[in-house]
Amino acid sequence: MVDGESDKNERLYETDALLSCVEIGKVLTSTLDLKKILELIMVKVSQLIEAQNWSLLLKNETTGELTFDIVVGINRDLIKGVRLEPGEGISGHVIRTGIPMFLSGVKDDPRFSRKVDELTGFKTKSIICVPLKIRGKVLGVIEIVNVKNIALFETKYLPFLTILTDYAAIAIENSRLFAKIRHMNVTDEYTGLYNARYLHQIFGDLIANSGRRDSEFAVVFVDIDDFKTVVDSHGHLLGTKMLKELGQTITDCLFEKDILVKYGGDEYVIILPNSNKQEAKKTN
Repeated sequence: MVDGESDKNERLYETDALLSCVEIGKVLTSTLDLKKILELIMVKVSQLIEAQNWSLLLKNETTGELTFDIVVGINRDLIKGVRLEPGEGISGHVIRTGIPMFLSGVKDDPRFSRKVDELTGFKTKSIICVPLKIRGKVLGVIEIVNVKNIALFETKYLPFLTILTDYAAIAIENSRLFAKIRHMNVTDEYTGLYNARYLHQIFGDLIANSGRRDSEFAVVFVDIDDFKTVVDSHGHLLGTKMLKELGQTITDCLFEKDILVKYGGDEYVIILPNSNKQEAKKTN
């Protein structure tokens, strides 16, 4: 009777896990909203893997630091802004090696970082940490703390969690690739500045909002005198370098809120938000 009940519970768990994978798969193919996908994944992880808290940490592509992106089970405000240095903690170790870790006791493990416990008052006893990998690149980790039955983890939970970490990695990679493509679509390939396409995208909103005093804006047109002579005399490569350096020089003279656009050829457009014609003349 006990064995029959156990088998029934196991089948119910497998059914729930399968349905969760199907649901996430549908969302993954229907939206590029990374936050929505990752939150759904972590909700499913918390529902199907009994533990005290569940976190998804993402690796910064530039610095290699880890930050808590999704947290379930503890107050996220307590760890807002917390960053783990490259290689720090169990998560940092898993990021570096790309290999999952199952630790039934962390008290004496030298790799364990007590940073989060000290901030939250939480007491970490055991950790499951699984990397989010795609094409050999580790993008982050899912970390599960104080799993109720860690002895069953590899046989019961890991197959399901592996699918979800794959889903999470795909979602992150898709989001980053889309952001890069979108950025390339609105930037000039030679100078890295915004291009005319971007200007046309924002101009409608700028004009629509310009009726309000705090939403006025000024437009400054800039071009280079005799630029053709430079290109004819010294070639296109030097001409391109000159355009890039001039763009950087103009950028250095602007405020953070100002927008510089490489409009075409030797032409630039500067958008000065919250400025009228008289203020723009005074500023420049």
